[in-house]
Amino acid sequence: MDEKTLSLLEDAAKKAAEKAYCPYSGYRVGAAVLAGSGKIYDGCNIENASYSLTMCAERTALFKAVSAGEREILAVCVYSDGGKLPYPCGACRQALSEFCNDAQITVTDGKERVTALLSELLPQCFR
Repeated sequence: MDEKTLSLLEDAAKKAAEKAYCPYSGYRVGAAVLAGSGKIYDGCNIENASYSLTMCAERTALFKAVSAGEREILAVCVYSDGGKLPYPCGACRQALSEFCNDAQITVTDGKERVTALLSELLPQCFR
């Protein structure tokens, strides 16, 4: 992916993090997915007092894209300035694998940026 597209994804993820609802952890996360159509969808983490009902930013963005009719995700960017890089959790990695063939996943805190393929983050995924 070119630097311009990655920069657009990172900006969208950063703006989405500002909308996060995280009264329990205080850890704001934003994500942006680049769909096969070229459109970018964003999402933020949404916490709940019943922790198992919390929704991660990655799945929020993914589900927005899929509910809009997208079926192919080309790249994902996850942003947080919460002090550690926001790698997707196992549930998000599995959900992404449904629509990302082997997408580029970038995690960033605005200072550091790490990029990996989904197959590197979720080897031997369940399909």
